[in-house]
Amino acid sequence: MSIFTVTVTATATAGASISPTFRRAPPRIRCGLRELRERIDSVKNIQKITEAMKLVAAAKIRRSQEAVVNGRPFAETLVEVLYDINDRLQSDDIDVPLTTARPVKKIAVVVFTGNRGLCGSFNNAVIRKAEARIEEIKRLGLDYALISVGKKGNLYFSRNPNRNLEKLIEIGNFPTVKEAQIIADHVFSLFVSEEVDKVELVYTKFVSLIKFDPVIQTLLPLQGKVFDVNGNSVDAMEDEFFRLSSKQGKLSVEREIGMKKRDKTGEFLSPVMEFEQDPAQILDALMPLYLNSQVLRALQEAVASELAARMNAMSSATDNAVELQKGLLRAYNCKRQAKITGEILEIVAGAEALTELE
Repeated sequence: MSIFTVTVTATATAGASISPTFRRAPPRIRCGLRELRERIDSVKNIQKITEAMKLVAAAKIRRSQEAVVNGRPFAETLVEVLYDINDRLQSDDIDVPLTTARPVKKIAVVVFTGNRGLCGSFNNAVIRKAEARIEEIKRLGLDYALISVGKKGNLYFSRNPNRNLEKLIEIGNFPTVKEAQIIADHVFSLFVSEEVDKVELVYTKFVSLIKFDPVIQTLLPLQGKVFDVNGNSVDAMEDEFFRLSSKQGKLSVEREIGMKKRDKTGEFLSPVMEFEQDPAQILDALMPLYLNSQVLRALQEAVASELAARMNAMSSATDNAVELQKGLLRAYNCKRQAKITGEILEIVAGAEALTELE
């Protein structure tokens, strides 16, 4: 039963003001001394486990964080180079399948989740993000193909029969180039065969040790906004490739990645630069590297975010175990003192009874 206390405060001015403050009292622990000792030992064991898991996650996250930070410049620069080469090819009558935006009828959604739990709301947040995007695609009247990466996502989506599952992919605890290539080859074959007209990645972006946000990133086609057969935009409102900005008082859509690296003309590469090979050949050679690097980056961001979430969750669990242990120890001492006091009273009463009989 909850117990509420009312605090009354009086001011020094004429009259008094009464401000009731309702504070929930800690719950009463009703059990014997033996049960309390067992609960205290159990909480101590749980505290040791959560503390160990926190230290393990903290040790692993440094490696993952370095992989994310070191991989971002290469991935972002590669995207900029590919976009500029593709822009130069727009004036020529050259057909590059991976950069050609066609009317969208079906979208492939690749969702990256973790392999294990005990990481707070990490997996739930990215799954909710994917579910919201799927509902948005349905409202647009489009079809979708779902590709799940990670054991937690595979378990969740496999239990939902209403999802159009394309493939379930399991990965290790630390992402590798080989695992990224498997995912990239699969989405490449889907896009080139025109089974899907757009590929999106849904993963958790690592910001810091205490912040990580689920995001949506367009992987293919490597072009601007894409539309459905009716001319309506099918890009996500929070797409990583596009950000709303203002130009001459009008809203426009720009990519945020690497904008500071461009020159005054707005181009990443020098306009006087000449290619030794045909730009179309360069683009064809760089596209597999682009797919692999972007998928690997998404995997690395997801793993770093998962470890950071687990470290924070285990830190909170350890703190809660310490507080719970204090409360149980306080209740144990109170019951123990009450029992000792009762025994002393019984002895004193017995001694007084014997004295009266004598």
